[in-house]
Amino acid sequence: MKNVLFGIMLLFVAISTQAQESKNKNAKYTIEVNGNCDLCKKRIEKAAFSVAGVKSAVWNVESHQLALILNEEKCSVLDVKKAIAKVGHDTDEVKATDEAYDKLHMCCQYERK
Repeated sequence: MKNVLFGIMLLFVAISTQAQESKNKNAKYTIEVNGNCDLCKKRIEKAAFSVAGVKSAVWNVESHQLALILNEEKCSVLDVKKAIAKVGHDTDEVKATDEAYDKLHMCCQYERK
């Protein structure tokens, strides 16, 4: 009887372990975001932080790289890219609309590809 009970418990643990898709609560990513200046930096970082689950967002003006730490259980990198594009900045995967880009300050209007 103990062996049967032990076998059932072992089976339950094996199934539940496989069923769980583990997502990283502190996933680190670096993405390219177009921009020119410190005004862009503030806007890009603010847009990234507007996405629930973003823990850290630091954009480098010279390299145009945004370093992210996010909780993958709450958001994805694509969610962050969409939020950034919404405020007028192109990313490698999501482009800002012309309307959003045109609303940027003159010094923030980077050369679009």
